[in-house]
Amino acid sequence: MRTLRLLLEYDGSHFVGWQSQENGRTIQGELERALQILVKEAIRPIGSGRTDAGTHALGQVAHFQTKSTLPIERLLRGLNGILPPDIAIRHIEEAPPDFHARYNAKRKRYRYRIHQGKAALNRPQVWTYYPELSLPLMVEATAFLPGEHHFGAFCKQDPVPERFNCQVFAANWSQQGSELVFEIEANRFLRHMVRILVGTMVEVGRSHLPPDAIRKLLASQDRAAAGATAPALGLSLLWVAYGPKK
Repeated sequence: MRTLRLLLEYDGSHFVGWQSQENGRTIQGELERALQILVKEAIRPIGSGRTDAGTHALGQVAHFQTKSTLPIERLLRGLNGILPPDIAIRHIEEAPPDFHARYNAKRKRYRYRIHQGKAALNRPQVWTYYPELSLPLMVEATAFLPGEHHFGAFCKQDPVPERFNCQVFAANWSQQGSELVFEIEANRFLRHMVRILVGTMVEVGRSHLPPDAIRKLLASQDRAAAGATAPALGLSLLWVAYGPKK
């Protein structure tokens, strides 16, 4: 039995998420279908995490086990030939038998893109937002994120997570042309965590909340006091690391 590690990207616009479901397209479901066709086995690939409906990935990692002896190059070509245009496998490699894409992950990095004003290009990957936002205020708000914190105010609580604590290694906003781009790196993420952080910092950018509202929300753990959940379409998983460095 071989354990194989995949690096893949996908446009999440027309998926209901990563995890296989009875109704709706999923990334896991499309991978299962392609593997069944190529290696004639019922295989369930395991991802580093379950991205939400509409969320994209540039560097998702998954693993699966197979009895197939097909060379890596043929697996890569074969799967990409079967998969739909909105999923692409960038790399396949042999992995140790005990490798697990989810449980072995040490850190992940996400990016969220906000387009200020109307956007004709890249619309499926950006949140088009018309009110003017103050980048300096939003940058100031990110200063409270690095470190280990309880993110109860910044997650979907149905169902309630087993653990609320996450260690954030880096977080920053930047201006890239007409876009405001937020990137955050942490050891783990709660459901909707990045999107709620973005929604809250948008309120900071509009001067509806002060920058230190982030600090107060981390302390209070009050989801009702945080901002709305930003739309999924602006969010992308950039990479997953399995050691101290990417």
